[in-house]
Amino acid sequence: MPLIEAQNLSKSYGALRAVRDVSFSVDRGEVVGFLGPNGAGKSTTMKMLTGHLRADAGAARIAGFDVADDAVRAKQHLGYSPEGAPAYGEMTVREFLRFAADLRGLAEPGESVRRTLALCRLEEVAAQGIDTLSKGYRMRVGFAQAVLHDPEVLILDEPTDGLDPNQKHEVRRILKDMAARKAVIVSTHILEEVGELCTRVIVIAKGEVRCDESRDQFLARGADLNAVFRQLTA
Repeated sequence: MPLIEAQNLSKSYGALRAVRDVSFSVDRGEVVGFLGPNGAGKSTTMKMLTGHLRADAGAARIAGFDVADDAVRAKQHLGYSPEGAPAYGEMTVREFLRFAADLRGLAEPGESVRRTLALCRLEEVAAQGIDTLSKGYRMRVGFAQAVLHDPEVLILDEPTDGLDPNQKHEVRRILKDMAARKAVIVSTHILEEVGELCTRVIVIAKGEVRCDESRDQFLARGADLNAVFRQLTA
């Protein structure tokens, strides 16, 4: 059974059809790069997959649970980091992660927070207010809350946006270490991440899937990935 399933998802905002009949599935062990230009429908699709936005048509399932009809059980298996990694800025990093752990009802919240701080290399800023952190560290806090409960499914919207090269390397390293045990979707506009991180590529443009293939198939399309991307999304 796929851990992530999108079945004919559609969403409109007035006359604008943001997502049109999008279908795909993701199995355990896959890291899917979700690519597309601005306004392509990536974030809208991810919000429908995570239950943060109700689809006009179609269905989304996480670990077999419908995100609309069985939201609590679906989200127990899901870690989601939305674009911009929103958090409560007045909290310290440790307080925010403890708050997230308590909301999830984790059996050992203190241990989960300790493990996640170490995993994401946030110990040195754990007592610091989130509002005082650099953009890179705030992005890492958003990633940390997504992996706090060690979910089977990770859906990450631009998780390396704004990070310096070392921080990007760290996020990629963590995802690679986790990949065999999870199903992961990573929205990105950084084409180099396809080769370094992903096992599969889905390209979306104007709300429609234009390409769904393995990383090797995608890379074999041509040496100039930017030109390939422009052609697929034209």
